[in-house]
Amino acid sequence: MDELKEWLVVDLLKTTTDFFVAKNVDEARISSELLLGHVLGQNRLQLYLHHDRPVYREELDRFRVLCRQRLEGRPVQYIVKEQFFYGLQFMVDERVLIPRPETELLVERTLASLAGVAGAKVLDIGTGSGCIAITLVKLNPLLRVVAVDCSRDALDVARMNASKHGVESQVTFIHADMFDEYFAATLPEAPYELIVSNPPYIPRAEWEGLQREVRQYEPEVALTTPEGIECYRAIVAQAPSLLVSGGELCLELHADGAAAVSELMAAHGFSGITVSKDYSELDRIISGRVA
Repeated sequence: MDELKEWLVVDLLKTTTDFFVAKNVDEARISSELLLGHVLGQNRLQLYLHHDRPVYREELDRFRVLCRQRLEGRPVQYIVKEQFFYGLQFMVDERVLIPRPETELLVERTLASLAGVAGAKVLDIGTGSGCIAITLVKLNPLLRVVAVDCSRDALDVARMNASKHGVESQVTFIHADMFDEYFAATLPEAPYELIVSNPPYIPRAEWEGLQREVRQYEPEVALTTPEGIECYRAIVAQAPSLLVSGGELCLELHADGAAAVSELMAAHGFSGITVSKDYSELDRIISGRVA
């Protein structure tokens, strides 16, 4: 960027986008918009409504700093410390996984399952940023959710998000590990009408094949296990004792995991097992009920 040139928003966005494209930065245009919007305190629509606004020297200097971080591979969500999920704004940083659009399908499936169930109790295993638990109670204020995670750092982020959205009284955050033999004993308000989880499901052998920005910045513990199936085994084995009769388990899947998880659920007494696809027509959500 020319140090002496007076930049307008529209010109700076175009130049930065072209530069990011040349440097093979993923989602170059969106990255440019989010970074500049963060500096100027504007959303993407406001940037274009004020496209002829000048960008002043101090703002330009701050923008350059953020662009350098993006060039190094740092996800734009971690740079601006926010991600929208189901239309809600969540604080995110390197302590938590960045919420993905596919996980919104898990929320939709959960809400549909709980329609008409007044005051249902939900268990969210591996809550991370708290996006699932918080979105559920924002959309259905009668729900009560217990959200657990094995990472205290992640729970700190989740609590901040709960406070941001004013749902601290509806979501209880618990530090617990699903692999601990006393896991069930640490959970309040059991049994639950529904258990929901987006657990780590990427086999560790696939880690090196993931995008650089994922490998370098997102928490591996929230993404991988040695074989990719271990968390499903732990959750499915304990779910029947944590659910009410007829209670439902809803899980996000690895694209190749539907068959293995279906077998696990059937072996532990789940029936009505259903697999739903995501926007790319990949198996993504599995659900089933206990007797």
